[in-house]
Amino acid sequence: MFDIGFAELVLVGIVALLVIGPERLPETVRTASMWLNRIRRGFNEIKQEVQQELHNDAMMRELRQTGEQIKKEATTIGRDVHDTAVSAVTPVPENTRSGEQEKSPTENKAE
Repeated sequence: MFDIGFAELVLVGIVALLVIGPERLPETVRTASMWLNRIRRGFNEIKQEVQQELHNDAMMRELRQTGEQIKKEATTIGRDVHDTAVSAVTPVPENTRSGEQEKSPTENKAE
């Protein structure tokens, strides 16, 4: 997190020992450690929430795309069903209804 080498760490420890004193130094280190852990936990929670939101956004985009595909397919199927229903209701010419079929011009000559 911080680029602190061993020499800098020893220097900070010596200054803390001189400023705080040997009696209160262990308590101060515990308190500082506690606050540092709380801050770290807070950052980790924020990081997890951001990652979760990014994941949720990706999932929502995927769901929208799938929904659009389903709507297109449903529209296509609806058109096909409508076209089939319309063609089934369309009247058939009179001479083909009773089983008679139109005779070709060559058949008409043969009669």
